[in-house]
Amino acid sequence: MATVDLDALIGALYAHAWPFLRITGLLLVAPVFSAALVPRSAKMVLAITLAVAIAPTVPPAPALEPLSALALLTAVQQLLIGVAIGFAVQVVFDALLLAGQVIALTAGLGFATLVDPSRGVTTPVVGQLYIIVGLLMFLAVDGHLLLLQVLADSFLWMPPGPAGIDSVSLATLVAWGGRIFEAGIVIALPAVVGLLVLNIALGVISRAAPQLNLFSVGFPLGMLFGFLMLVLSLPALQGSFERLLADALDVAARAAGAP
Repeated sequence: MATVDLDALIGALYAHAWPFLRITGLLLVAPVFSAALVPRSAKMVLAITLAVAIAPTVPPAPALEPLSALALLTAVQQLLIGVAIGFAVQVVFDALLLAGQVIALTAGLGFATLVDPSRGVTTPVVGQLYIIVGLLMFLAVDGHLLLLQVLADSFLWMPPGPAGIDSVSLATLVAWGGRIFEAGIVIALPAVVGLLVLNIALGVISRAAPQLNLFSVGFPLGMLFGFLMLVLSLPALQGSFERLLADALDVAARAAGAP
């Protein structure tokens, strides 16, 4: 009669459970993977597949009693590490969304909204355009593979155990979250400055010709000029996105314990 080695079974379970939890945390918040359009069953299959692939390279975890407080703390730490890595990269796309919203409001296009299928919220169409372009660039530069590489390396920098993200890493993530506003304004700045110049010109015209109905002329002119500035500023978006993505991956690595 075959016997089951309970210790070996628990060891194998731990060897795959810790990577699975960290990968699940990443898939909850990381761009592309966390999209609402991706079925939950597909995310589960992806998490299990990645856990099986990464588990042989993960350093052995300390032996813990199942369902103990220390095991629960370790599980929470693994989830937090995965969430931290995904959050660092998600900030890039939030900055793109903010840039699109700023341009839309400045150009008078804020009323044109659309339901974001990946988030389930209503956002301006210009913000959706920036998100779509950002996702295409993210996939074009293999950003998803670089993100998974950081995840795989994180097991070497910060092996599974009760010790996880410390206060320094949390402070780094909080400071990085503030880059949403800085990066969003920088990306939107060319279009916003162009629209500001147009508004100043319209103000001068209104002083020179008070009888001109600026509302009927300035509103459509602002929209057309906004579209023009949007088209002209898109080529510069690639450089800004790549620099921001590189910074995001660096922050993700430092949050995961990179030396």
